[in-house]
Amino acid sequence: MKIIIAGGDGFCGWPTALYLSKKGHEITIVDSLIRRQWDDELHSNSLTPIATLEQRIARWKALTGRSIPFYRGDITNYDFLSEVFLKTQPDAFVHFAEQRSAPYSMIDREHAVFTQTNNVVGTLNVLYAIKELAPECHLVKLGTMGEYGTPNIDIEEGYIKITHKGREDVLPFPKQPGSMYHLSKVHDSHNIMFACKTWGLRATDLNQGVVYGLHTEETLLDPMLVNRFDYDAIFGTALNRFIVQAATGHDLTIYGEGGQTRGFINIMDTVRCIEIAVEHAADLGEFRVFNQFTEEFSVLDLAHLIKKVAMEQGLPVTISHIQNPRVEKEQHYYHAVQTKLRDLGLEAHLLSEEFILEILNTALKFKHNVIQDNIVPKVTWK
Repeated sequence: MKIIIAGGDGFCGWPTALYLSKKGHEITIVDSLIRRQWDDELHSNSLTPIATLEQRIARWKALTGRSIPFYRGDITNYDFLSEVFLKTQPDAFVHFAEQRSAPYSMIDREHAVFTQTNNVVGTLNVLYAIKELAPECHLVKLGTMGEYGTPNIDIEEGYIKITHKGREDVLPFPKQPGSMYHLSKVHDSHNIMFACKTWGLRATDLNQGVVYGLHTEETLLDPMLVNRFDYDAIFGTALNRFIVQAATGHDLTIYGEGGQTRGFINIMDTVRCIEIAVEHAADLGEFRVFNQFTEEFSVLDLAHLIKKVAMEQGLPVTISHIQNPRVEKEQHYYHAVQTKLRDLGLEAHLLSEEFILEILNTALKFKHNVIQDNIVPKVTWK
């Protein structure tokens, strides 16, 4: 298949591009390289050293013989996007090309406006490009479990059957996003649903949980192919932050009580989920939603698991609770359905002490790259 990976230089996009390329698909990467610019803006970095995208692609071709064309540009520019569509005529468009950090979106008004404009306009442009230039192209869009929030009922996969005053309907599951970023993803979902219903497009919305892990089989082939590792309080996940804190002798800092519970997924399963979605396309006119995670953990659960692994390696680790910079429930019910991807063949890699040790060893190897000041949260929701 001819597949565009938008955001192919990012944490999820890069290993997905390599994985699908190795599987024999014709991959094209579209990226503005803005993620690297955000490192400069925030005076931050990837813990792992990252080669340029051109160097990565060249190394992949040298190792495998497979080319991955790269178009540098912003999908909020419709002229650029339409040119790529005309040149590639994609069968599938995998959309990772969004600002994906909740804290970044909450820095101030400017960052909130940028996040929503970038994400919503970019997705709208993709929808129009498919409608006008490749109407049978399947949009595979990375959503987020954060669209749902933390309702006091089980979270279904995209839709819920409602009975009200004697009548019944199947409706989109209620959305309770927790940041300007998560709001942008809700807007995306509504726009995609409208486009499928109105124009007969096909789309799969992958509501992904928190991604952990670093390596895939493909990124391990050569040091130049290594994936990025975000550990800071803006782009790093709690799990990554805790591991880097353990590696550098910093307290594991839990926001508030630590009962915040979320879905999690290994990066190896992320790339497999994309493959499943691409190779089992939605029907024309269908907007389907898959909950893309494999297990659930609270922040406190993660901290204790990482502490156990680190202390077994002789690292002294202390857990501390700090004031929560976010506005969120710190103790809540959380249970989400995640059966559709499993039914299509997903076999999960579950979080284990071995996986944590692998990431911890990487953090220890590159701990000289850690900018300690970036681990502590500075962005507040209020």
